[in-house]
Parts: sequence; structure tokens; C-alpha cells
Amino acid sequence: MKRCVVAACTIVVVLGATLGVSAQTDEAWIPGLASFVLPGLGQLLNDQVSKAIIHFGVDVAIIGLGYYVGSFMPFGYYAIPALHLGWALFSGFDAYNVAKEQGFTIGLVENGFAISYNF
Repeated sequence: MKRCVVAACTIVVVLGATLGVSAQTDEAWIPGLASFVLPGLGQLLNDQVSKAIIHFGVDVAIIGLGYYVGSFMPFGYYAIPALHLGWALFSGFDAYNVAKEQGFTIGLVENGFAISYNF
């Protein structure tokens, strides 16, 4: 329990330190990193729901069907992580570019925490 509290406090401090200067920094890396970790999450942050579902579905298909098909191929188990990494890189790159074009910002407001999109 103490570890969870320490981790939460650390995250709040890091976010508070980085969000205080949100007007001067480029924050498009946040959806890019989110989509690299979980393909489709960055697209969801960019308010592209249908694209997020497609990116997540392709990732699940690569992992699920890939390991099934990879069991029949001699080097299939080595190709699946490479395909997953390639898709995660593409998804993160796409989310980063869209967030940069849309002017993705994240910061603190009077009532708390907010994500805003500048179109």
C-alpha cells in the first residue's frame, strides 16, 4: 500500500512539474507514448475513436492470431514480437503527428486537471 501511495505522489509531482509550463512546450509526445505502450490509446486521446478501435484491433490480431500461426512456422515466434513492435511504433508515430497537427495541450486549470485541443 505504501508503494502505491509513493508511486501516485511521484506521478503527481512529475505531472505538476511538467504541466506548469504547458504553453511553451510540445506535448504531442503524450499521445505518441500512450499509443506506443498500448496501440490505439493515443488515438483515443486525440479524439479519434474509430481509428483507436482499428489500431487496438490490429494489435490484438497480431498478438492473438500471430502466435497461433507462428506455432506452425519455424521462426514464427520471433516474427510476432517484431510485428507487434512495428505496429506499436507506427501507432505511436501516427498519434504523435495527429496530436502535433491538432495542437494537443494538457495542463492545470482552475477546477483541476484538463486536456484541451486547439483546432
